[in-house]
Amino acid sequence: MEIKTDFLVIGSGIAGLTFALRAAASGTVAIATKRERRESATFYAQGGIASVLSKEDTFESHIKDTIEVGAGLSRPDVVEMVVKDGPERIRELMALGVRFTQRLDEGNLSLDLGKEGGHSKRRIAHAGDMTGKEIEDALLRAIDAEKNITVYEHHVAIDLITHSKFVTGEESRYQDTVWGAYVLDKKTGEIHTFLAKATVLATGGAGKVYLYTSNPDVATGDGVAMAYRAGAEISNMEFIQFHPTCLYHKMAKRFLISEALRGEGAVLRLKDGSTFMEKYHPKQELAPRDTVARAIDHELKKSGDECVYLDISRRPEAFIKERFPNIYRTCLEFGFDMTKEPIPVVPAAHYVCGGVKTDTDGITTLKRLYTIGESSSTGLHGANRLASNSLLESLVFARRASMHAAAVIHEGKDGAIPPIPRWQTGGAVRSDEAVVISQNWDEIRRFMWNYVGIVRSDKRLERAERRISLLKDEINQYYWDFTVTSDLVELRNISTVAELIICSAMVRKESRGLHYNIDHPDADDPGFKKDTVLKKGPGPSDKPRYINA
Repeated sequence: MEIKTDFLVIGSGIAGLTFALRAAASGTVAIATKRERRESATFYAQGGIASVLSKEDTFESHIKDTIEVGAGLSRPDVVEMVVKDGPERIRELMALGVRFTQRLDEGNLSLDLGKEGGHSKRRIAHAGDMTGKEIEDALLRAIDAEKNITVYEHHVAIDLITHSKFVTGEESRYQDTVWGAYVLDKKTGEIHTFLAKATVLATGGAGKVYLYTSNPDVATGDGVAMAYRAGAEISNMEFIQFHPTCLYHKMAKRFLISEALRGEGAVLRLKDGSTFMEKYHPKQELAPRDTVARAIDHELKKSGDECVYLDISRRPEAFIKERFPNIYRTCLEFGFDMTKEPIPVVPAAHYVCGGVKTDTDGITTLKRLYTIGESSSTGLHGANRLASNSLLESLVFARRASMHAAAVIHEGKDGAIPPIPRWQTGGAVRSDEAVVISQNWDEIRRFMWNYVGIVRSDKRLERAERRISLLKDEINQYYWDFTVTSDLVELRNISTVAELIICSAMVRKESRGLHYNIDHPDADDPGFKKDTVLKKGPGPSDKPRYINA
């Protein structure tokens, strides 16, 4: 089936939904999302949104904190733009019905602002410890009221439709145009042709590339992988943020213990009860996430223990239950009463600071293709993300991208969508060896954790490169031989993203921000104070090539 729309949005988190709501004023919008529409990283976000919302805070302070954490790679102009745009975007969310937690301040209600690692002031607007759910629900209510928006649940994007490949029938080494995507309907198995005058990737992160992650199962790096295969430039994929504190329990799949606990006084302890963060950073538990994650990783490797412990029990019981109701209830379900005892925690892959390279309007290096949210590399985060800046980035860039795309779809002679062929199955048949997918998936996630995780080395990266090269060949052959399924699409994507992470890490012969290589522990070479940009190389192997040497 062919579906035509003005705007195609792939993903249904805060970035995609915000873009859709704004774009609906200028044309029709189709949202394709892999599972139920609320299933996104946004929905599970606990902490909140960072913005200057009090008299005690300043734009200059938020800008300074962001740039410092970015370890020399944040773009100052982008940081200033996002920070100064923040308060208005927060007010818009409140107008949509988002109920941020408030407190009485000298008899008046004001936002109850939290503080997290790397921040010098309290500036985190939150809705208890379920901020993402509150935002996602408000945005979906607004989507339901908009007649110009159609949501396609359980629809998995396979590949972008580019002019050179599907119109002229030739691969082009020059800037290409994107006219939508081929999308798999998971319920029927049919592959639809979604045609659009502007296509937006808002697919979220890639935590499922790693064995341990805080991300939901949908986070398989789809947007980055599709954009890369289409010829877009990909930037800074070596910078993977590992959240220091996920609940450690064999049945607690990906449950995050918010950094806000440390903002409210929680301390990290070893098995014997002793603290250790004072050895690693003057801000101790409020050090940037990469520092805290590496400190935990180092202590665990040294002791051989399986976890460390996060202790907030010194705070009043009533405060803990009111401030962190969801975390309290969930921990209790697994047998831990955080009001009385420490919580066992371990680091896990959490956020990708790199992604599809964009400008300040979310425009990629391909025409009519935009990328917003965690799939993008905008210059805000640099080598490390300041806590709670991600939802803010999504709001700011969704607005800017929607304004630019609204103008683009009304362009003159180049505005018409050309005829596009339907999906060709060729000689593909149904597979009776699904075990190949699960085996390759598990192998990738395990060697990525062991070789390309919190701490890396040249030898580990070389081993990872050899393995991903072999696995990609096997996966690609499987992809062409057998009928496409959602599991196969996601496996293909995580293999692509894994290769991009490995290749980016191999290029950076230093340690900076989230990238720590024990063979190059210093960040003093000015030659590396720049983004790592990769692009698909020529030929069928599509091996990444470094383009900013």
